[in-house]
Amino acid sequence: MAQLRPILFMGLLVLSYLMWVEWQKDYGPQPQSQPATQLNDTSSIDRPLASNSQDTTPTMGDIPAGDIPELNTDVTGIAPATDTPAVMQSANEVLTVTTDVMEVGINLAGGTMVSAKLLDYPVDIEVSEIKVNLLNESGPEMFIAQSGLLSRGPAPNHTSNYQSEKTEYTLGQSAEELRVPLTWVDDSGVHVTKTYIFKRGKYDVTVRHTLSNQSSQTWSGNRYEQLQRSVLADKDDGGFTNPGRYSFFGIGFYSPDEKFEKVDFDDVASEPYKRSFSGGWLSMVQHYFFAAWIPPTGEVNSYSTQVYSPEGFPRYIARSVSPPVEVASGNSHQFESRLYVGPKLQDDLEEVAPGLVYTVNYGIFTVFSKPLFWLLSKIHSFVGNWGWAIVLLTVLIKLLFFKLTEAQYRSMARMRKLQPRIEQLKERYGDDRQRMSQAMMEMYKTEKVNPLGGCLPILVQIPIFIALYWVLLESVELRQAPFILWIDSLTARDPYFILPVLNAAFMMMTQRLTPTAGMDPLQRKIMQFMPIGFSFMFAFFPAGLVLYWATNAGLSLAQQWYITRKIEATS
Repeated sequence: MAQLRPILFMGLLVLSYLMWVEWQKDYGPQPQSQPATQLNDTSSIDRPLASNSQDTTPTMGDIPAGDIPELNTDVTGIAPATDTPAVMQSANEVLTVTTDVMEVGINLAGGTMVSAKLLDYPVDIEVSEIKVNLLNESGPEMFIAQSGLLSRGPAPNHTSNYQSEKTEYTLGQSAEELRVPLTWVDDSGVHVTKTYIFKRGKYDVTVRHTLSNQSSQTWSGNRYEQLQRSVLADKDDGGFTNPGRYSFFGIGFYSPDEKFEKVDFDDVASEPYKRSFSGGWLSMVQHYFFAAWIPPTGEVNSYSTQVYSPEGFPRYIARSVSPPVEVASGNSHQFESRLYVGPKLQDDLEEVAPGLVYTVNYGIFTVFSKPLFWLLSKIHSFVGNWGWAIVLLTVLIKLLFFKLTEAQYRSMARMRKLQPRIEQLKERYGDDRQRMSQAMMEMYKTEKVNPLGGCLPILVQIPIFIALYWVLLESVELRQAPFILWIDSLTARDPYFILPVLNAAFMMMTQRLTPTAGMDPLQRKIMQFMPIGFSFMFAFFPAGLVLYWATNAGLSLAQQWYITRKIEATS
């Protein structure tokens, strides 16, 4: 029948595309990644961070042009750094900081954050004790967050040696904040305390450099932050840090004017990024998680990228440098910025910094996926289960387009009543397909039946289906989210293929209500094969997506059965 051709074509086209995406993730080119256990092990260090050398430290040429701002000398409550802590820890030792959501490693060489285990996010639900470690101190997948001060005089950068009173810091059960102070002292009298401030339930960390100038000279300099990482060849094709093949993997800069600018790692060498603006931030983004340096809002910072290629893997650097500041002899000054290291929690990101939600990459389907996720999250806030939220979302979508699909099913029910007459036309005209098509169209016109009535509901469902696919792919909120019984992760495949089989059963029962008179043998075979073909393809899809499609198929079957029975009863 004429109306089946566009339906079959569109359905198979969309499902073939999604099938190809899933196949590429599993069987496409894969990098030679380290095992997950090795990636999460920060005890093995190939070389000290101090060996990074000045090649990764910004030069004075990176400092943005402009007048030196007036010094803010209001440092009430800020104590100058002491010369000697009670207990001194050696450089290159890694401090462990544990909060309720993170376990962080900070290397005393530069006070660099070198590991960040996210305690609520296991790498695999089957091995829940191994947590996602977003940062990694060394090796081919090195990813670290560095910061420091720049000056022609004495100043600690990310290669300088800090000292600490303790090697372990833990957020107390009743505490809302944890401070980790690191000290650096120069013989000239310049003292710097670098303090990491962690807060309960938060992934953004305040990093504060308190400079006390006890020298006889005015100190002048800048603050800088940078993210540095190595990237395996073809890393964006998949692997541990980016299982979503089509999720953005690279560097991101945000400014109020240009919004979110993506920079692929491959483009850093040929087209280095260099801009200055206020109210922005820099980031390195991967599937589900990211790290970002967020300078103070009203500060004009200079942002840039760099490729550093020591022996081994090339390292990509995204950097920001603050305006210069003068600190007179005997005065102090605080340099402050924030470091976000964690998941792409969409409800929280806008509160952390403007535009941070852009790190969630729905691609060209953002216009559909973003409101779809918003509605899904609102439903989830009531039912407390993402699987039931998908079911209720499907019901709401079905109700929203009820009249549209009702018209479709009424048209199909009327066509079902016309099947005996269509068979008579087929016997009358035999192989004369042109005359038979003309006679059928005249009969449709007389009986007020629209043969293309089934196309519009399919067209409506396609963008919703693909948008939900991207929501499941990109939303860390649904990552490893359980449903019921055998479905322990909505973003993984149905382990027993029950949902694909259930969907096939609904499709087969729907076929029994679908008129097939006048259908040529090829179309009839395609219709008979579709439930099996769809079940095979759905076996590779996330369970949450198949749950949506199977629920929609079940509701459509019930609606079509009711309308068909009602119309046939009036004949």
